[in-house]
Amino acid sequence: MPGTVGRVPTPSAPAAAGPTDPGGVTAAAGHPWAGVLGSPEGWDPALRAVVDLVLTSPVPMALLYGDELSLLYNDGYAELIGARHPQALGRPAAEVFAEVWQEPGAGEMLERAYRRAEPFLEREAVLPADRRPGGADAAVFTRGYSPIRDSTGTVIGVLSVAAQTTQLTQQLQSLSDFAAALSGTLTLDDVARVTLRYFLHSFDADRVSVLVDEGTAWRLVRRVRGELLDEADERLPPLWRRIAADSPIPVGVAARSGVPSFIGDGQPLRDTAADRHDEKIRALASLPLRSSVIRGALTVGYQAAHPWSPAERALLAAAAELVGQAAERARRFETQHGTAQLLQRSMLPERLPNLSRLRIAARYDPGVDGNAAGGDFYDAFVLPSGALGIVLGDVAGHDVQAAARMGQVRAALRALALADPRPDAVLAGLDRLVASLGLEGGTQELFVTVVFGVVEAEQQRITLASAGHPAPLIRRAPAHGTPYAEYVDVPPGPPLGLGHRPPTATVPFHPGDTLLLFSDGVVERRWQDLAAGLSGLGAAVTAATSGDPRALCAVATAAVPGATEDDVAVLAVEHAVRPSRSAGMRVPAEPTAPSRVRHWLTAQLTEWQVPEGVIGAAVLCTSELTTNALLHAGTAARVEIDLSAERLLVSVADSGTRGQVTRAQTDTLSSRGRGLGLIEELSDAWGTDPTVRGSTVWFEILIPGG
Repeated sequence: MPGTVGRVPTPSAPAAAGPTDPGGVTAAAGHPWAGVLGSPEGWDPALRAVVDLVLTSPVPMALLYGDELSLLYNDGYAELIGARHPQALGRPAAEVFAEVWQEPGAGEMLERAYRRAEPFLEREAVLPADRRPGGADAAVFTRGYSPIRDSTGTVIGVLSVAAQTTQLTQQLQSLSDFAAALSGTLTLDDVARVTLRYFLHSFDADRVSVLVDEGTAWRLVRRVRGELLDEADERLPPLWRRIAADSPIPVGVAARSGVPSFIGDGQPLRDTAADRHDEKIRALASLPLRSSVIRGALTVGYQAAHPWSPAERALLAAAAELVGQAAERARRFETQHGTAQLLQRSMLPERLPNLSRLRIAARYDPGVDGNAAGGDFYDAFVLPSGALGIVLGDVAGHDVQAAARMGQVRAALRALALADPRPDAVLAGLDRLVASLGLEGGTQELFVTVVFGVVEAEQQRITLASAGHPAPLIRRAPAHGTPYAEYVDVPPGPPLGLGHRPPTATVPFHPGDTLLLFSDGVVERRWQDLAAGLSGLGAAVTAATSGDPRALCAVATAAVPGATEDDVAVLAVEHAVRPSRSAGMRVPAEPTAPSRVRHWLTAQLTEWQVPEGVIGAAVLCTSELTTNALLHAGTAARVEIDLSAERLLVSVADSGTRGQVTRAQTDTLSSRGRGLGLIEELSDAWGTDPTVRGSTVWFEILIPGG
């Protein structure tokens, strides 16, 4: 009867023939089960069935037998209890797990299952014996306790079954982390990068791909297990590949149909394999990305047969839903961002003057979320006298109106300077314009600051005037001495529009010096004193390896730690010690381009008698940057080199947009596995600069003894 306990069962008839030695873990441990259950010949048929089930099951199982709940178990359970095996075999469970027996969910549940014949299921549990040393995460299990009866109906023990659910639990936890990571993405490149990393690691997959629509076609990015990408390479856009609109690949079918598919074993990519990695895939899940503004899909594949359990399918569907939402946000952002940035950059000079004794570079980075046009601007132009006019200003605001006013101010300033280049006269005329714009718009909140200067290389001087703008910085590089940075003592005056004519300041500008104009976004940080930002910028410029203007722009934008909500604009002008030599090459978007660049660069630098070590490093870095430009932009690029006595500067500019790919076969181009880590290793400085119609990546190598 239920609840009756206390005796080892003895059958009323001879037991059916069965194994005289249960074998398995008991024989190996030297503890025959007969010591607890008696001779196998005398086992009750029900007990014999339970023993056979436990010993032949690959699932961890234990039989807790009799009043003492003596512990008998199989190999799977032995692995779970670790060091307690083999001493635990045949001993009362209360002794084996003494330290946790009184805890909730431990001994109480076993006693209830035995004495009251009540089965119990614990969906998430950490086995008491699985408390691991060193703080390691314990495995998570679903545990079931079932009373075991003999052929007379008497409860003689409890069967414990433990099914490990650690992987699913970890995947559910990582889904939360995945959602958090996706919430910080802005572009489709960001979404793809986070998605590929998550599915590879969380699902332990061999292959993951993401597909999104691209007009009349698709673009696909893939990651396979073991693909090595260094930290610097991760900063590059993912490598997208163009796919035809009617492509039969499973990810394309899922994207077009909106129907998920799961193949547990087969050759799902046999007819569409791009390489041997695809050919090895046997199991593949294809899930559409559900979104109102973007079509796409993702796949997760394994090289071995893989049964897609209902729980795993649900988890994959939830993750794909998150990807679809993130992709929709990214598509909207890219559309808005592209419009705002095109407006912003179309109002900035596309090319800066190319002068023999003055090297010029500028950088602009949008603030806030990068999704709005701002009012920071810069300009550099040659005056009728042959001097160089330079300006950097800030029109308050982060909207289309601020960008439009910035365009008006910049155009007016250039017109005024070409008529009368004296800095005080230019800013006085600009002051009247800003006042007029304020009256016209019916607002007194038009806040504009600007610094304007005239650089006269032959006279080795700069004349500057400022209307409420931060003072410029000069990096002095004496012929015999240590470089240092100092702020120019320019009376700032009030912002434009208040009826003020600012005074001017003239300072020396010797060969080797570099002037740096910057917006307040470079030095201002929330909860930080402005003086600390100015000091940090000065220290960074002093410590710079050279006075090259492009390198100093990169140094300046990274000089003050912490994020800024404001736009960042920097303009740098170097007075060269000696005229530099420059050359350029247009690079067509075709597979042979990197090789042609290597030959051209080697010949040019050899002709200029550049040291062999510098040539080797420069050629290697330039080849890598050229390949990346072609792969990621899909349009022709341009390589520019500039050689001075101190350094070699190489830049590779593309005219495309991120996410587009070349129509050439990408596998014929050199590997991108070395990535930007190679540039970091071989160059003295490097950086990326956005341009009006693309981006520029550059690096600088110092000349030994230069």
